[in-house]
Amino acid sequence: MRLKTIIRGARAADLAGLHPVIERTYRGDSARQGWTHEADLLSGRRTSLDVLEAILSDPVQRLLVAVNGTRPVGCVAIGDRGGGLVHLGQLCVDPLLQTGGKGRRLMAAAERTARVVFGADRIELAVIDSRAELIAWYQRRGYTLTGERRDFPVPVDPPLHMVVLEKPLVAREVVRTAIPV
Repeated sequence: MRLKTIIRGARAADLAGLHPVIERTYRGDSARQGWTHEADLLSGRRTSLDVLEAILSDPVQRLLVAVNGTRPVGCVAIGDRGGGLVHLGQLCVDPLLQTGGKGRRLMAAAERTARVVFGADRIELAVIDSRAELIAWYQRRGYTLTGERRDFPVPVDPPLHMVVLEKPLVAREVVRTAIPV
């Protein structure tokens, strides 16, 4: 029997199972099974349980998790930047489950949460500038390059840079999903 994927606000109990999904999605050989990995550009850990716990405890951030039954299979984080702007990050889906629409569903849930919880009217994200396929994927979902370029948040050699994409958030018909408040 195939389990239905549900997207909801993450709980502390989800983090131990979610952390390895994030690492598998972005880093190491297992990440190469998907198409969104950074394994050819970066090594080491992508995040930590402490960072995920901090997101959960921060009132201006939300971590949404996609679960099949009780097993986390993906996530997305958003953070209120003020002035109607929310930042989207940590979007990931287990490499073996990519291309099934879970990433699009997580992004839509993040955009709804940004509007409903934070009253945002736009959402931004940053992508490593050499990731043309990933940038194009976001552009097909309504994100546009802003022209802003940021240094990668962790020093690496050779240095990496991020491009910023932004999307206006417009009020749409409310779709019934669990939105954390």
